[in-house]
Amino acid sequence: MTDTHPAIRVSEIFGPTIQGEGVLIGLPTVFVRTGGCDYRCSWCDSLHAVDRQFRHEWEMMSSDAVWQNVVALSGGRPLMVSLSGGNPAIQPLGALIKRGHDQGYRFALETQGSVVREWFAELDVLVVSPKPPSSEMRTDWATIEACFQAAQDKPQIVLKLVIFDETDYSFAKEAAARFPRLPVYLQPGNHTPPHPGNEHAPVDVDGIMKRMEWLVDSVTRDRWFEARVLPQLHVMLWGNKRGV
Repeated sequence: MTDTHPAIRVSEIFGPTIQGEGVLIGLPTVFVRTGGCDYRCSWCDSLHAVDRQFRHEWEMMSSDAVWQNVVALSGGRPLMVSLSGGNPAIQPLGALIKRGHDQGYRFALETQGSVVREWFAELDVLVVSPKPPSSEMRTDWATIEACFQAAQDKPQIVLKLVIFDETDYSFAKEAAARFPRLPVYLQPGNHTPPHPGNEHAPVDVDGIMKRMEWLVDSVTRDRWFEARVLPQLHVMLWGNKRGV
């Protein structure tokens, strides 16, 4: 690890499994989940990769070491690599993306849009997920716009919003109005996130599905035909289990 290729703080690397949400739902993917986040959302479902009290579980890895893990998991077959967190934009991922592209892999990153990186332009898919009012976090729309500018229209860019209630739904409509050229993906939030030490915590699937039904009714009522409503497929299949 050098100044040219600084270390990446990694929470976990796993897969292949399917992408559970958003524009790539169902696609076989290897996940690189980084450690650390500049947000503390009230309903965070990945606190093990966010809160510093779990930093003893994180590992500082070179981009080469991360890449060797990805290759081993994928069996050397190029597929999609999802860069998640926490907020993966905090980490120096440019060298990893270049290394993977040289071998035919593709990269998607999901971020709340609070940190801008030049290497966003090297991604294949950039998912920006502004956090709604229920998260108790504040969205800086100017910084989100700067993220899009950094991407230079090179990756596929989409908005993805988690919805818990009417206020969140109104926020999602505001986000879509600000960036009308971008596809919008909506998903019902998981109101039963696990404690980081209990990945087998039960999920209120019925409650989530009722929220999804309400969300579908809302977009059809409002004739918001541009929005796509999708579940968190991994929650439906595996609940709060990690590494899937």
